[in-house]
Amino acid sequence: MEKRIEKLITAYTPFPACIINEHGKVTKASSKIDEVFIYDGIKDADIFVLTGIKYCEFLKQSEEGTELFLSRNDKIFKILTSALRGNTEPHVLICFLDVTNYETLKAMYQDEQLCIGVVSIDNFDELLKADNYNSVELISEVDKTIRQWAIKINASIIKYRDHLYMMVMQNVGSERLVESRFSILDDVREIESDTDFPVTLSIGIGIGGKTPAKNDQFAHAALDLALGRGGDQAVIKRDDTIEYYGGKMQTVEKSNKGKSRIVAHAIRHLIDQSSNVMIMGHRNPDMDSFGSALGVFRLAANAGKEVHIVINKYNDNLAEVYKQANETELYSIINNEKALSLVDKETLLVIVDTHRACVTDCPELIDATDKIVVIDHHRKAEDFIDHATLVYMEPYASSTSELVAEILQYSSEKDNLKKFEAEALLAGITVDTNRFAGRTGVRTFEAASWLRRMGADTSGVKRFFQSDIETFKIKADCVANAQFLEGGIALSICAGSHPEMQIINSQAAEILLEIKGMRASFVAGLDDEGTTVVSARSLGDINVQLIMEELGGGGHLTTAGAQITISPEEAIEKIKEILIK
Repeated sequence: MEKRIEKLITAYTPFPACIINEHGKVTKASSKIDEVFIYDGIKDADIFVLTGIKYCEFLKQSEEGTELFLSRNDKIFKILTSALRGNTEPHVLICFLDVTNYETLKAMYQDEQLCIGVVSIDNFDELLKADNYNSVELISEVDKTIRQWAIKINASIIKYRDHLYMMVMQNVGSERLVESRFSILDDVREIESDTDFPVTLSIGIGIGGKTPAKNDQFAHAALDLALGRGGDQAVIKRDDTIEYYGGKMQTVEKSNKGKSRIVAHAIRHLIDQSSNVMIMGHRNPDMDSFGSALGVFRLAANAGKEVHIVINKYNDNLAEVYKQANETELYSIINNEKALSLVDKETLLVIVDTHRACVTDCPELIDATDKIVVIDHHRKAEDFIDHATLVYMEPYASSTSELVAEILQYSSEKDNLKKFEAEALLAGITVDTNRFAGRTGVRTFEAASWLRRMGADTSGVKRFFQSDIETFKIKADCVANAQFLEGGIALSICAGSHPEMQIINSQAAEILLEIKGMRASFVAGLDDEGTTVVSARSLGDINVQLIMEELGGGGHLTTAGAQITISPEEAIEKIKEILIK
């Protein structure tokens, strides 16, 4: 009976079809099957050999309706399946529908869809202020390069501000940009200039919106991400995905402190209008997070507000400064439970040293108030807090402590900064710059100089960084057991687990980078909760931020890290694979 049904189906089916058994072998085929396969006969042939699709996938398609397509003989076939069940194992009827014309039309439609791009000259103000008579000629050369690039991808481009361009192109043009990895970034960077920094661009592309207005919104959101991550890169935003390209250069420090002054006055205004103030950093805060929190505490306390710092857990690296903070009895440090009982819609929540809700000490606080300020120096990530009242993010800055120190300088009560608070802020700058060895600019030293005038003692700062002998030995073994790859790459794994693994890894990575010929270092190890912590450092010609982002982390061009669930050994192997790309 079953065989007769199979014969009738294949005989009267008006399109190519065949039946396979539970072993994936063809038992029957219709006369039109040669439209799909050029062989004389396919009976008893293995369907996986014919199509590259396994029997289980055909069965899944028949049960769940998943889409399957096959390209053969310059045609595209959509596959429809149906399980034929009898007394034996199920056979599967496979029908091949020719959808070549439809798919071709669909591809043409997608290629011809319009997308919008926004291009920004990152350091335009600095170029104009540069002490050289060729600045106008240089800007003209940049403009010419951008317009020639637009012509190559058939884009319409218009300059609507001195440093901003809007362009409209087809999707096929954006695909060319992806294929070239946005070579325009390199082209502009290579333009010769007399300045001590290269010219860089930031590009935002919006694709896939249902309307031009939506693509315009996507493009500007993408540009904000590119600028928030330090510039010199392109970001493509689709409806549900974001792609990053470039980001090879260190962010150019802004010479104008006008923004710091504006932010200082805005924060003070928000503090005055709030019922109370809460300050929160990232989980397991480091010296920069805690130091900047103390700085903001002083700003709010001087305004006469009730202020609390939210910390649930801290590592040994923060033990000394945390102990001293408690001994002063000046600071209210509370846990999540207490914070949630005190917060209301009029509470001002100041988030420091992070802009991602998922890594804060108490993410629930973010939804409990309508007033949020974010102060951070990290490059902007996709999951940033997008409904904050005020955002002060400067990737050029060495640390959040540097930004807070500048804000305090423009506060009317700046002279009320305590000696201990000045030392905590200076410690935050010190740890994030590896004792002023990297990521420093003129404003970094100006902030440090001001903190010294406020009473910060470098000897007191140094005591914050002392570690016990056990931690020192773990770090030494980690450095001693490192492996070195060609091209100046150092990789190491810290054995065992340790609650201070994040600090140990970062310090070991810094030490490995001091070895002659090393360009980048990566160290992985387990913390006391079983999470693999990875620290990455570089001298600048290798962007460790992009590498860590592929592991789910982030950071800066020269300093980055990640916390992941795979083992340290697997993490190091994954890094090797990324480096080979």
